[in-house]
Amino acid sequence: MIEFAQVDPVAIRLGPLAVRWYGIMYLVGFAAAWYLGRRRARQPWSAVRPEQIDDLIFYGALGVILGGRIGYMLFYGHEQLVENPLNLLRIWEGGMSFHGGLLGVLTAMWLYGRSINAGFFALTDFIAPLVPIGLGAGRLGNFINGELWGRPTDLPWAVIVDGVPRHPSQLYEAGLEGLVLFSVLWLFSSRQRPPMAVSGLFLLAYGLARFSVEFVRLPDIQIGYLAWGWFTMGQLLTLPMIAGGLLLLALAYRRAPRAPAAGKAAGR
Repeated sequence: MIEFAQVDPVAIRLGPLAVRWYGIMYLVGFAAAWYLGRRRARQPWSAVRPEQIDDLIFYGALGVILGGRIGYMLFYGHEQLVENPLNLLRIWEGGMSFHGGLLGVLTAMWLYGRSINAGFFALTDFIAPLVPIGLGAGRLGNFINGELWGRPTDLPWAVIVDGVPRHPSQLYEAGLEGLVLFSVLWLFSSRQRPPMAVSGLFLLAYGLARFSVEFVRLPDIQIGYLAWGWFTMGQLLTLPMIAGGLLLLALAYRRAPRAPAAGKAAGR
């Protein structure tokens, strides 16, 4: 087992300015999305041209930050929001929701798509493989901050926190939502796929990964378990993603044109 060494959440101090590790992880995610987007935009079937990537990432960043914060306050901090609506602005205290960020990005892609006359799913299919690096980096930020720990365990890789061995659930999520999800989506989208297929695979794969890790991750203290002593808010919010991913994949391949049979192709 490993004793958790508390890391200063502030990476760099420049006078009154404090640059936090969590903020750096967001920058890593946006930079990776920009770099990967420039590469993928060179594909002949890409819905986005290389010169549009800067605007795409800008819209996406706004969606992540605004949606993530608003979603967290609505899903996990509703009482704080009712008590004082200005708590919505206290982002330096932490609190970002993936599900809220996802809704924010979808809204941003809808607005940006209208401005460039691009289809909604054409854009979501394009950005889906660009997201996991940022998700993984964000989970590393959670680990550095010493937050979102898992349940107690006696496994050899447990991390001892305040004398209690716990699952490093942030690292589980960094691996599944970051490295594994990126590898699957990047390879899957390396060739042209039917519209909605890449978006559907993202929702399904992320949903399954998040639902699984929630079994060993402690729920938010202000909410606790919703039912059965194990069902969490994260799992509840993830179920529509899994269902939506399956639906999009089914629709994508049902609508995809089929290759002609060999006999017909030869004029038989």
